[in-house]
Amino acid sequence: MSTLEKLPVSVITGFLGSGKTTLIRHLLENPQGRRLAVVVNEFGDVGVDGEILKGCADENCPAENILELANGCICCTVADDFIPTIQQLMALDPRPDHILIETSGLALPKPLLKAFDWPDIRSRITVDGVIALADAEAVAAGRFAPDVDKVEAQRLADDSLDHETPLSEVFEDQISCADIVLLTKTDLAGAEGIAKAKGIVAEEAPRTLPVIEVAEGRVDPRVILGLEAKAEDDLDARPSHHDTPHDHDHEEFDSIVVDLPEQTDPQALAERIAKMAEEQNILRVKGYAAVAGKPMRLLVQAVGARVRTQFDRPWAADEARQGRLVVIAEHDDIDRARITAALT
Repeated sequence: MSTLEKLPVSVITGFLGSGKTTLIRHLLENPQGRRLAVVVNEFGDVGVDGEILKGCADENCPAENILELANGCICCTVADDFIPTIQQLMALDPRPDHILIETSGLALPKPLLKAFDWPDIRSRITVDGVIALADAEAVAAGRFAPDVDKVEAQRLADDSLDHETPLSEVFEDQISCADIVLLTKTDLAGAEGIAKAKGIVAEEAPRTLPVIEVAEGRVDPRVILGLEAKAEDDLDARPSHHDTPHDHDHEEFDSIVVDLPEQTDPQALAERIAKMAEEQNILRVKGYAAVAGKPMRLLVQAVGARVRTQFDRPWAADEARQGRLVVIAEHDDIDRARITAALT
């Protein structure tokens, strides 16, 4: 790539547990000749997603091309964190051919797009496209609002009424900003759920968007990279709940880190996490655990009460066999003592 050409960036957004990291792993394994770089934004101070992706590092995306922005929403720390990180990647030699940005599940994409208008990077970078991932099962179940139809009817009847939950606003802003939507977890949603999820996405989108069903993050990179959307130039076509001048924060959400002793039964741990999620309205759990007698580390990923575990890598010789889980929920549902008791 000539240094006079703008460096394309893909913003990958989506709710907690929608499959963003899995998608990026697939892209790293199938770069189709591109030299990639990745920026991972975590919510919480344990860099689980970044570490997963660094495990995929190779000559097409070496470890130094994978940078983490932890414990701070990327759309709220543009000047302090995001701009310097992008500048660091642009200074690499050889320079990447394409940058992938994985936002946290709580980030709003539009403030991030506005950052690409900064003079320091506008002349050198373009937003190739915004890729929104949506969990088909969750969308079909209406988890972003208690009753989508009823809320919308009330909103239309009286502008002073707004019964949307914070989660619905995040979801709607992600869809509104997207150039393409990937519908994930379709195997769990079934045909009826997929159709319902597509209908909800169509209702929320400000324009007709392509919606593609994917499983385990497998999608042809040609479909989602090289969109040439130049999203930084058409912000007005991407409406947001937060277009009015006010600060965007995440006081509705909170996270805690729970240290785990060595476990004897991975299945029992998964069952405790699922029970805790149901009883305490937990949105997301991710991290790792040590299992007695096992040389491999147990990776833990949970969305609500749906828990997945797998052994991902051996424990290093100088590494303490100490488990750690990040637990994310709406602010009022975070009870450190109760969560810790449920997990340990």
